[in-house]
Amino acid sequence: MPRISNTALPGYFVTRRTLMASAMGVAASFTLDLHAKAAQSPAFAHWVAAFRSRALKRGISEQTYDRVMGALTPDTSVFEQYRAQPEFTELMWQYINRRCSGWRVITGKERAKEHAGLLARVEKDYGVDRYILLGLWGMESSFGDVVTNPKYMRPVIPALAALAWGEPRRRAYWEAELLNALAIVDRGWAQPSDMIGSWAGAMGHTQWMPEVWLHMGVDYDHDGRASPFGKPDDSFAGTARYLVERGKYRRGEAWGCEVALAASHARLANNRTTRSYAKWGELGVRRADGAAFARPSDQVKLWLPVAGGPAFLVGQNFRAVHSYNPSTSYTLALCHLGDLIRGDPPFRQQFPGGERMPTLEEVKEIQRRLNEHGFKTDGIDGRTGSDTIRAILAYQKKVGMEPADGYAGLKLLARLRQGA
Repeated sequence: MPRISNTALPGYFVTRRTLMASAMGVAASFTLDLHAKAAQSPAFAHWVAAFRSRALKRGISEQTYDRVMGALTPDTSVFEQYRAQPEFTELMWQYINRRCSGWRVITGKERAKEHAGLLARVEKDYGVDRYILLGLWGMESSFGDVVTNPKYMRPVIPALAALAWGEPRRRAYWEAELLNALAIVDRGWAQPSDMIGSWAGAMGHTQWMPEVWLHMGVDYDHDGRASPFGKPDDSFAGTARYLVERGKYRRGEAWGCEVALAASHARLANNRTTRSYAKWGELGVRRADGAAFARPSDQVKLWLPVAGGPAFLVGQNFRAVHSYNPSTSYTLALCHLGDLIRGDPPFRQQFPGGERMPTLEEVKEIQRRLNEHGFKTDGIDGRTGSDTIRAILAYQKKVGMEPADGYAGLKLLARLRQGA
């Protein structure tokens, strides 16, 4: 699910993923009595009537507000989303392997060819590397595959209305995003039924929150409206605009690269000190592939995410991607996925305790064997979605595998083969 940085209110800059994480934490302890009283309850109806003045003051028409909100039933199942998730903790190497899967790389290469002309135009107009956009598209919606899938997505206005009404700790944020969603409808960019997204309101190919749609959206296909749905044109352009304007993405710069780091140089990897590639080279830091630094004067920091694992020089464009989702694991996985789609090799240095990434056929074998053992994965397609994760967790717990982490890796495959 998406996690973008947002300006929810003028002068109020917050990150989407941070808010989602916060809301999840609240959901774990939130009283679910709301379910019993929610559906068009007097309390909710009273709130809708009181909120009307806020919407009108924002400039939303009476007709739009009454049409959208008048008979709305809040989707209070959003408060249970956190509790419904599989319980597991991913190490960084697992997180990266799962997001940079064989299916995503293969599909990303196909999409790169299919949309080569569009990606070239966006790259020319905004300066954002097409492979960053492909990595982001793959991470956020599996290249558009889950954009309107009811298994993962839901109507966002009932969800946002429930959060604005019943989630007290972030009420100002959810109210602002509900108003943004109503403004989109009022502009004629979408009907409420068109606005399908995550439980927190993120929508489309690159999972825009309403605020991002409203303020960063670009009508790149010139059909009279900006939209994160349908053709990916507007999504690519709006996301590139976001990375440039809010992330300060720099045309022509790489996000960074993996480097070979001697043990004696590990102390330099504080992810704070900025030097040019050339200066890092003078200190003995080299590209892991042995190639020369393409732009020696660009400014970068030395980062070692996990002691004993791969090290990286990262620049402003890494930070631009990080602005889209303030998670270093997400940012590294996205940049790496883009590089793999480009045709670059996996990291040279493995993470401690890590495994190589399973191939598409190996993940399919895991799914096939799980199904043969009675653990249903909802298909044998080489994709580790929520059903496959749940099946893995159930199998691991049944056979006593430790840790029970839901990871579709080589150790799991070996155990399944052993069991056969």
